[in-house]
Amino acid sequence: MSENQDYKVWQKAEVSQAFLTGVRGAIPLAKEQIEIILRLINLTQSKVNNFLDLGCGDGVLGKAIYQDYPDATGCFLDLSDDMIQAAQDNIGIQYKSNFITQNFGENNWINSLSEDAPFDVIVSGFAIHHQPDKRKQEIYQEIYQILKPGGLFLNLEHIASHSKLGEKAFDELFVDSLYAFHQDKEPHKSREEIDKQYYSRADKTANILTLVETQCEWLRNIGFVDVDCFMKIFEIGLFGGIRPN
Repeated sequence: MSENQDYKVWQKAEVSQAFLTGVRGAIPLAKEQIEIILRLINLTQSKVNNFLDLGCGDGVLGKAIYQDYPDATGCFLDLSDDMIQAAQDNIGIQYKSNFITQNFGENNWINSLSEDAPFDVIVSGFAIHHQPDKRKQEIYQEIYQILKPGGLFLNLEHIASHSKLGEKAFDELFVDSLYAFHQDKEPHKSREEIDKQYYSRADKTANILTLVETQCEWLRNIGFVDVDCFMKIFEIGLFGGIRPN
């Protein structure tokens, strides 16, 4: 399969800003997703010295990890300069953090982490699904390589539905969440306007969705253990595993 170039739309400032200001805060059950991530980290790691937030966006997942592990060193990587700037603004200077602008769609991205790896924890949120399936599997292998033995990988991701019903239910949930989110800032916007923007958004063509069961099987084949889908609501899934000792 040829490389998907559509994901590079995220390098455009207007696309990144539209996501940061209009979508990120509206993701359904965002609070619960983060609570589950922290619970899994607490269950599997006696201590977190360092972590990687891969495709970090505004750094929301990494910032949540700092809540429980304030002495950890966090590495935040994204291909968008605007996302990296948003992460820096969001994290501030109170934590030990490294910010890297790098495209993990290209095989040499892990070279930029030579001074940071290996990691106790690697998290990724709504980023890897922009890659073709072949590249997704390569990324999971690369993640395995830069995890410490016993380290945890968690991917909070937009995944494929088995059915048109699941796809429709996800779209309806997301539009409802977007509408509720925008009521405070733009109360004049109708649900119909939000719906139209959702279906015509610039980044939609960048999505390459894959079933969570398929991706979990890839992780097992690479060597991850305790692989599971830890949360799923329609087309949002949290899955991952541990690099064995």
